[in-house]
Formats: sequence, C-alpha cells, structure tokens
Amino acid sequence: MSPSNPAASLLAVAGLHKSFGANQVLKGIDFTVHAGEVVALIGPSGSGKTTALRCLNGLEIPDAGTVAFAGGPEVSFSAGFKPKKAQILRQRSAMVFQGHHLFPHLSVLQNVTVGPLEVQKRPRAEVMEQATALLARVGLADKAQAYPNSLSGGQQQRVGIVRALMLKPDLLLFDEPTSALDPELVGEVLVVIKELAQEGWSMVLVTHELAFARDVADTVVFMDGGVVVETGPASQVLAAPQNPRTQAFVQRLLHPF
Repeated sequence: MSPSNPAASLLAVAGLHKSFGANQVLKGIDFTVHAGEVVALIGPSGSGKTTALRCLNGLEIPDAGTVAFAGGPEVSFSAGFKPKKAQILRQRSAMVFQGHHLFPHLSVLQNVTVGPLEVQKRPRAEVMEQATALLARVGLADKAQAYPNSLSGGQQQRVGIVRALMLKPDLLLFDEPTSALDPELVGEVLVVIKELAQEGWSMVLVTHELAFARDVADTVVFMDGGVVVETGPASQVLAAPQNPRTQAFVQRLLHPF
C-alpha cells in the first residue's frame, strides 16, 4: 500500500501484557502510530522493545491488550483468543528482521516474490515487475538470481527490506535492522530506511542507533522494565528527555565521553 495521509491515525496499541513463564516482559504498553509517521522504540536490552514490535505482527501473542489498525477490526488478546486472528495483523504489516531470515535455497528474486505469489495470490506479471523495480531501487538489480550465501550482510538486509515492501503493507516493522551487520555495512541499510521515511512510509523501528533515530524518527518511545517510560517528539526525547531514566540512557548512548 502507498504511504498514507500523515494526519490520520494508523495503529493504536493499548494495554499489551506479555510474560514468558515467570518473566513479565510487557507490563501494559500503550502507543499510537499515525499514518506516515516513524516511531522509534528505544531502551536498554531486555526492556521489551522487540517483544512489543513482534506483537504488532502477531509473531508474539500477548497475554492481554489490543492492537487495532485503522479501518480494520480491533484484535483483542484475551482469554479465548484464537491465534489465527493474528493474520489480521500480518495483512497490514511486514517485518524486517535483524537476522535477515532469508530462505537459503531460494534466489533473491524468489525470496522477495514467494509471499506475494503464494500467500497474496497476486498476478505473476505484476509481482515480477514490482520486484524488478524494488531490487533496482536498493542497488541489487544484478543480484536477482544470486543466493543469500553469496551476499554481504548489508545486501541481505536490503533484500529483507524489499521482501517487506513487496507485501504492500500499511506499516513497516524494523527489528534492530543493523545490529547484525559489520560497521562498514550499516550505512547502506540506514540510507534505504531513511529514503522510505522521507517518502512517507509508516514505520515502527526498534534500534540502538540513537543518532539515526534522531535523524529519521518523528516520535520516540523509551521503554524500560516492560513499560513506556517516556514518549514524545524525537527532537525532545533525544535532546532534552524529561524522565531521569531516559536522561541516563540517552546520555550513555549519544554522549558516552
């Protein structure tokens, strides 16, 4: 789907709780994503960022709470929740994983077209035209017939981004998209994400790259201990955070010396 009207609300998340055994990872998470907005989830390791992100795509099933896309039914996670309802979320969002998660036995072209062809059942000619254009856009036109093990980490991550875009989602989800990359490869991935943001794509981005979040995000949500500690415009939260926990975290990552 094309980038949306930035004035409209796209996603509302309310009261998400998630435990793994005795470990309560999410303790009531609330936030909103507007169409065309980039929301960065930041916080220390173990704060629940990735779990919250995965709940938006139904990759994790919360114990309680709701996730609602504009124009669609609210998905309520409560007693009696049926996992197949998570498909509602997957029809509206697409995930870019930190570890690429490409199929090693499929070519680049096959990796990015298998979803639209096999799941969405879209016309083959349309899918191939879209794939060719997107691979060219991220500088991988000559890699369409290559296999993942012949690509650099940065190239694999760009394939992962194309795979997500191929699904025409309302919302792009990025889980630490540069954390598995060598430092010299980080820039090539961040450039693609920044271009998508400039085009108005709606995104939720989990990242430790605070300088990048400051540059690309509209809103920053700081999480710690399974709760939202502070949220607001990126220019405020990353330059003049109000909560002492946010202040300590931002200071440590943006101004370590």
